[in-house]
Amino acid sequence: MNKVLGIIPARWASTRFPGKPLHPIAGKPLLQHVWEASRRAKRLDHLIIATDDFRIAEGAFAWGAEVAMTSANHSSGTDRIAEVAAKAKQFGHIVNIQGDEPMVDPKLIDRLVRQLQRDRKLEMITAAHPFADPREAESPHQVKVVLSTKNEALYFSRGAIPFARDTAAPPQYFRHQGIYGYTRDLLLRFVRWKTAPLERAEALEQLRALENGVRIKVVMTGSGSPGVDTPEDARMIERLIVSASKRSAKPRR
Repeated sequence: MNKVLGIIPARWASTRFPGKPLHPIAGKPLLQHVWEASRRAKRLDHLIIATDDFRIAEGAFAWGAEVAMTSANHSSGTDRIAEVAAKAKQFGHIVNIQGDEPMVDPKLIDRLVRQLQRDRKLEMITAAHPFADPREAESPHQVKVVLSTKNEALYFSRGAIPFARDTAAPPQYFRHQGIYGYTRDLLLRFVRWKTAPLERAEALEQLRALENGVRIKVVMTGSGSPGVDTPEDARMIERLIVSASKRSAKPRR
């Protein structure tokens, strides 16, 4: 059972940006950009938007997406996709695609799936990239990951890790990208585990997996796809999307 289901969790309620999934960016709702990019991934056998809000569902139906209505009581996107995965018994792997990253790379999705399918012992995978500006690692809003020599996660933190004791030779910092692939079995186990101390301290649920002994493979990329947390982020990403569209529209000589 090696079929792969991509799930995009989406919710209306956001403290900083209510209604974010349907916010227009370059002529389309933010969530539609995510869905269209994800559809270009070649290794997803199926793609579903998971939401608890009928406004999001109606919008997604309008552009042709399949939608799964989920409970309004979920505290995270992981809980939301697990509800869908619990009923999707024909799929062996699940990819959790962030609903607020309209420039998600379909090739990255394919890389995650390829590694999951190659390594039968691998239960969880994610991605990271070097910070272009090391000073950004100081922000608690940018999650950092420390890696083993096998490119497996040793720890995730909102703090700048590793600590730079020798400021003359600062370490390289890696920004964690919020995309995950799991075996369906691990995902269903994960949401049953109690919140662990490190997860509570950092407010990072991937630490729950590490605290329970899960090996997390980290795929390295040259850069990441920016997320939308505020209206200002949306305007910045709109400029990037419009600029990229203009470049791709230019005739080749």
